[in-house]
Amino acid sequence: MLKDSGAIREFRTGAVRDIAEGKGRCDLLPLEIIAKLLKDDRVLNWLHRYVRFGGNLTLYNAIETFVETHPHWNNMETAILEVSKQYEEGAKKYSERNWEKGIPVHCFIDSATRHYLKWRRGNDDEPHDRAFVWNILGAIWTHHYKPELIDLPFAEKEDEQ
Repeated sequence: MLKDSGAIREFRTGAVRDIAEGKGRCDLLPLEIIAKLLKDDRVLNWLHRYVRFGGNLTLYNAIETFVETHPHWNNMETAILEVSKQYEEGAKKYSERNWEKGIPVHCFIDSATRHYLKWRRGNDDEPHDRAFVWNILGAIWTHHYKPELIDLPFAEKEDEQ
């Protein structure tokens, strides 16, 4: 079941998501330092590399590393089948393919990082593992199909060149 604050935000593309205000901005954290504090967490290191330098492969690596270290998902197929439940619940809550209308990449990274940290902490109020992977898949898809919605530091560096 997806948590629902009762409030949504709408993006200029027409996509909607649960409101983010009051949840923190995990996409603004110094992820490389947080990763070090968490015993050289490899998932957070991959997210840091994406935020700072770009490259979809870092996001694929984040998912692969997460699945490799997940205590119950022993293969990618299991992870994908679990994440499909997140898509099903999202379609019920918002509409089918709502996310494909376009959500800024920082929103996916923010939410993914928050869900990952909650999963690590052991929160069981919602399936944080599924939500983490769903958000990373959304970031990968957006990076590929909606590059105009990439709003992270590496995008600014590319504009300078």
